[in-house]
Amino acid sequence: MPIQNQVQMSKIAIMQPYIFPYIGHFQLIYATDVYVFYDDVNYINRGWINRNKILLNGKEQLFTIPCIDASQNKLIKDVQVLNDKSISKVLTTISAAYKKSPYFTDVFPIIEKTLRFEGDMPISQLAVNSIVSVCAYLDIKRNFKVCSEQGYNNIELRKADRLIDICHKERIDHYINAAGGRAIYSKEYYAERGIKLDFLISERKDYPQFNNTFVPWLSIIDVLMFNSKEEINNVLMQSYHLE
Repeated sequence: MPIQNQVQMSKIAIMQPYIFPYIGHFQLIYATDVYVFYDDVNYINRGWINRNKILLNGKEQLFTIPCIDASQNKLIKDVQVLNDKSISKVLTTISAAYKKSPYFTDVFPIIEKTLRFEGDMPISQLAVNSIVSVCAYLDIKRNFKVCSEQGYNNIELRKADRLIDICHKERIDHYINAAGGRAIYSKEYYAERGIKLDFLISERKDYPQFNNTFVPWLSIIDVLMFNSKEEINNVLMQSYHLE
């Protein structure tokens, strides 16, 4: 991925790369100017780096991208995807789940292009590709950066201090984190170091999922299959707040 020159921006988000994440991550992208894929931190077993949920027969269904010797002792960028028939099975499951959805013919080729690749690839790159491809489809243009490619040279810092250091090196003083960060990050700690910290809270937005009872917070795949680009961009722009 080409690295863009540093410029003065107003807001930044720094998040691990997740495979086709839920809409809250895209709201985070929408709300910021610079989005850093935090790929040189430890892999999380049974997390959302290589798996997510779709709707299948009216119920949520987990899909998983297989990885080789995945371990929390490895960095995300060092965990390789197992590029075998399992990925074809994932695509078959997604196709079966959504082939009758209104935007299947527009969206499925994007998913297929992302998940079908030749040779070796780390799960971090595949997850980045999944997010960037969705943003391209939605015409969302942001300054995307991959942490391990930036030369921040701060991997020895503890978690909060490393994020603050990235903000300083990007010359940005407003950091927006996902809602889950409220449990581990202190606004006061960031403020004392010159960074305003806000948390993005996604607001549930129901939409028709065939004739089923609505199942919220699935992969962005589900949102794409049932909503137009305009509808999705309205949700990205309006259906969240900062705390």
